[in-house]
Amino acid sequence: MDGAGKYNPRTVEEVFRDFKGRRIGMIKALTTDVEEFYRQCDPEKENLCLYGFPSEQWEVNLPAEEVPPELPEPALGINFARDGMQEKDWLSLVAVHSDAWLLAVAFYFGARFGFDKNDRKRLFNMINDLPTIFEMVSGPVKKPVKEKTSVSNHSSNKSKPSSKVQRVSEPQGKYSKPMQPKDDEEGMEDEDEEEHGDTLCGACGENYASDEFWICCDICEKWFHGKCVKITPARAEHIKQYKCPSCSNKRARP
Repeated sequence: MDGAGKYNPRTVEEVFRDFKGRRIGMIKALTTDVEEFYRQCDPEKENLCLYGFPSEQWEVNLPAEEVPPELPEPALGINFARDGMQEKDWLSLVAVHSDAWLLAVAFYFGARFGFDKNDRKRLFNMINDLPTIFEMVSGPVKKPVKEKTSVSNHSSNKSKPSSKVQRVSEPQGKYSKPMQPKDDEEGMEDEDEEEHGDTLCGACGENYASDEFWICCDICEKWFHGKCVKITPARAEHIKQYKCPSCSNKRARP
């Protein structure tokens, strides 16, 4: 292992070069050299770790014997889970722990050589511009995209929950939500649901959801998630006239 005694990057740029070299080595182990990496991680052997070196090489080896070690140690015993899960999942898990180890090593050097707040921030920003090992192994993380309805304060066509929807409802199972009126005509419920879908919470700006408790301000007639204005269904039952925080503040002014 290349310990801190043999290799001491002392500037932000040197630590970043060290980070990049180790990162490239570990990516090789989990991608282009994956067959050899898989073979070396024999579950019959002792606790093994995956190391990356500044020279862009990798190694599967036992952890350092000295305590504490000269550098932070990678995840221990990665070989034991090799045959207990799908290969893709196992590689992804090793990748996640490898990302954590790289950050630990980089900020170990930063602490050892007295990086101040600005140096640490600059180092983190440089690191953060690179894809993680996990992303290189598993692909970019895809987050669900929320489509937000554009709202104009001056628009008279802004959709609101139907006036038939009661402001306060009785609890239904695990949560409460505005009660839907019983209509004889088929399709009325679907129309209401479409209309509600465009309504935005006056506090957080998120869309109406039928499985959430909402409450309407009797002054400005805006709708709010109960959780956003800290109103529970039980508490709402005892409110004769609800005023949202904004309207309450207006009324409180001299």
